[in-house]
Amino acid sequence: MSVLYYRARAPLRLSFCGGGTDVSPYPEEHGGLVLSATIDQFAYASLRPRRDSRLTLASLDYDMTAKYDHPRRVKFDGQLDLLKAAVRGLKVKRGLQLWVHSDAPPGSGLGASSTLMVAMIGVLAAWLRRGLTSYQIAETAYRVERLDLGLAGGRQDQYAAAFGGFNFIEFHRDSTVVNPLRVPPEVVRELEYRLLLCYMGQTRQSATIIERQTAAYQRGERATVEALHRLKEETVEMKTALMLGKVDAMGELLHQAWEAKKRLEAGISNPRVDALYRVARREGAIGGKMPGAGGGGYFLLLTRFDRKHRVAAALEKHGAQVVPFHFEPGGLTTWSAEAPARRR
Repeated sequence: MSVLYYRARAPLRLSFCGGGTDVSPYPEEHGGLVLSATIDQFAYASLRPRRDSRLTLASLDYDMTAKYDHPRRVKFDGQLDLLKAAVRGLKVKRGLQLWVHSDAPPGSGLGASSTLMVAMIGVLAAWLRRGLTSYQIAETAYRVERLDLGLAGGRQDQYAAAFGGFNFIEFHRDSTVVNPLRVPPEVVRELEYRLLLCYMGQTRQSATIIERQTAAYQRGERATVEALHRLKEETVEMKTALMLGKVDAMGELLHQAWEAKKRLEAGISNPRVDALYRVARREGAIGGKMPGAGGGGYFLLLTRFDRKHRVAAALEKHGAQVVPFHFEPGGLTTWSAEAPARRR
């Protein structure tokens, strides 16, 4: 006898430019633009149906478990609320066991929380046979995370995880449009050859930074509004450079985008990050930026081809950790697996 498991995997993303312009109310008032690509680090969800109404939720990363007699009895209490919100969001009425884990921690800047939500929506939809499109999965993940749970943030992470690959994403008042980019293979290889992804050794609560950024925008603070406008312009410029294979120009634009992003909110950078970035630029990095809300986590750098090893050595000397990666062309994937029944 065997038991059917449902599984899902969604890729984490690197945001090259435009992050912040996808956070309401800016896209509703001006339209937002983001250029991003997914990488070969993932968030996973596994589901095992039960014959009764019991619900078990588990995070393998944090070794945490929550159990309920019925999905309707789920309570938000700060423990595994992301998992609980996914179950509630899809109106689950039957018993199940749900396990999740991720290759990167929440607050790392790679969209881990939203990617995990996409994986959970994907595995629940597969089990319930909902037949959701990539757009529907991304929008459901956004609704559950941002509206049901009330976590501050934008829309880019959910769409990047659902679709995968290189995308130029437009955010409008009533719609989101994902434009897949057919980046020449030699350009993808050149980027992999010259990009460095470094873990700074700390994570942060991105929602707090985004809340302060949104408040500044709503107050009409000139520096924040102008920085968001400039980020939109740079996103278009970076997309053009990417499609033309102008990798050095992308490095310069990454630097400009980071400078513009830091003007959004004071907590986006900190003295340690600024010091490490100066070291990287001195050793041969053309430009770089934090691929998330800022404040900690990962930093992405584009280097001269003959200086990448020197930049990496200098950053590791100062306590940063270089993380190898490749670009991942695929988005959310679901499948099923047969597992042996438990031994008696």
